[in-house]
Amino acid sequence: MPIRVACNHNTRYKFDRPVQLFPHVVRLRPALHSRTPIHAYSLKVFPENHFLNWQQDAFGNFLARLVFPEKTRELRIDVEIIADMTTYNPFDFFIEEYAEKYPFSYNKLEYSELTPYFEKIDTGPLLEKWLADLACSEKLTIDFLVEVNQKLQQSINYSVRMEPGVQSCETTLELALGSCRDSAWLLVQILRHLGLAARFVSGYLIQLTADVKSLDGPSGPEADFTDLHAWTEVYIPGAGWVGLDPTSGLLAGEGHIPLSCTPHPASAAPVTGATEPCEVVFEHSNTVQRIHEDPRVTKPYSDEQWMFVNALGEKVDEELVAGDVRLTMGGEPTFVSIDDMEGAEWNTDADGPHKRRLAYDLTLRLRDAFGSGGMLHFGQGKWYPGEALPRWAYGCFWRKDGIPIWSAPELLADIHKDYKFDHSAALQFSARLAQQLGIRKDYLVAGYEDIFYWLWKEGTIPENLDPLKSDLKDPAERRALANVLQNDLGTPVGYALPLKWNEEKNRWQSSPWNFRRDKMFLIPGDSAMGMRLPLESLPWVAPEKREPFLERDQFTDLPGLEDYHAQAGNKAALMENATAVDNELPPEVEVSHTALCIEAREGRLYAFMPPLSALEQYLDLIAALEETARD
Repeated sequence: MPIRVACNHNTRYKFDRPVQLFPHVVRLRPALHSRTPIHAYSLKVFPENHFLNWQQDAFGNFLARLVFPEKTRELRIDVEIIADMTTYNPFDFFIEEYAEKYPFSYNKLEYSELTPYFEKIDTGPLLEKWLADLACSEKLTIDFLVEVNQKLQQSINYSVRMEPGVQSCETTLELALGSCRDSAWLLVQILRHLGLAARFVSGYLIQLTADVKSLDGPSGPEADFTDLHAWTEVYIPGAGWVGLDPTSGLLAGEGHIPLSCTPHPASAAPVTGATEPCEVVFEHSNTVQRIHEDPRVTKPYSDEQWMFVNALGEKVDEELVAGDVRLTMGGEPTFVSIDDMEGAEWNTDADGPHKRRLAYDLTLRLRDAFGSGGMLHFGQGKWYPGEALPRWAYGCFWRKDGIPIWSAPELLADIHKDYKFDHSAALQFSARLAQQLGIRKDYLVAGYEDIFYWLWKEGTIPENLDPLKSDLKDPAERRALANVLQNDLGTPVGYALPLKWNEEKNRWQSSPWNFRRDKMFLIPGDSAMGMRLPLESLPWVAPEKREPFLERDQFTDLPGLEDYHAQAGNKAALMENATAVDNELPPEVEVSHTALCIEAREGRLYAFMPPLSALEQYLDLIAALEETARD
């Protein structure tokens, strides 16, 4: 159910003495064609001794004709409307085929019935110039109407004008200033000069404050608002009367409730009548009140309900803290680009250039706002059914104690920049990292693309297709083939350092990786090297003799985390003078099935972290990576 509101309009005339009131006509009842549902309407008039007759004028508007048999010192007119603010699409209509493009001609019957709405009452040089500046080339009728309405809104500034009547079009254009009724009458005359049937509308405008602020453009009123308003309606074959509000430059919506629609403003005045000569004080007020609201996405609860929910949440938090219960929460907000919300990357595609750039920029902003000293992590995200590859996920991790996980953000690469790093830079970095970790350099294993597989794959391509083009059938696999063939298959993709933590010696430990084909050939594909390691090709080890991967008990009491950057710096100083690294004893574990990989991709160096069972080991390895990058 939409928001239901009560709109109250009070008008009061106070006279200096008892005076005779001549017959009055009140036009304050919603018109039959109002698209805003009206649930209730009431009209109260004081003095109570009066005669009221409901009528309809020549244009179908409701009129309340009042006759007052006695003199009075006051005339009061109170109107209340109960309406549902049901949002509707103002463009929800069809146009007859012959009127789809402007200019068009009404048929004879329409033109005859609409005769009063073609009358050009106002004209002048300023109006003629305004019309001459308007581009009237053939275009869609609705686009033309929107253009005219917006152009007039930009030409005339809005003002509140208490003087009776409507300004002439020339006056409004000369001043570039007018009330809503002045702009509405000017638009009526503009449309009539353009050969379109148009009428003046007097009604109520109800504007409710938005639940959330607009991301772009004005957010609307700060508080709920209503007042008498004026706008224009133009008759379009097939669509009927279409409301245009030149004050806002928009089409009339659910907040526009028409009261009287006429060819001329004089016959749409809210109240007309006369009294014998006297002094009068005029007072009026318009108020709107929400009387029913259902929960909705932008405002699921009332303020009172929110207070209850918050109070309950605080009570639950107190009990959780008292019981030393610790919870984590994962969120998955959906982000849609405001600049290209219809783009495929924001609706169907898993990735896209703007999506990746905006995600990266957002990650950096979140790190700066919440996680000073945080580490950026680019890893595998969700893998949705029907998609060839898993999606990437950008993460930022930091320590609550304030000690940085990564202390030098300038050492982290900009993922949009090509630093011209290649496999030789990857080798240099890997060798220095091995020294930093106290591992023999000869444990580094170069990873290569499987040349025999890719040669076979190239041979399966039809003769008339170029394998270096990535827009062929089966795009994911062909794109991977094109990328591989464009590079030297004999050049290492990157380097793997077999690695595991030795609990007894409290240090990193490695082991040699030997393969039947001598070299390590990666599993075919174009994913990161760390996801393509041929672990099944390593020397076979009986299951009972394989190194166990033990997960830590989550309820074990642990000491506080150390400053691993300080330790990494001390290790680096020791390694500079140590010669024992190259004489490391043979590893206790014959074959380690976990490894850290360093790979050059798109001119940047990437580190693929091995699976680890303890956070302390991970932080120690991150500190070693940063110390190596610093060198």
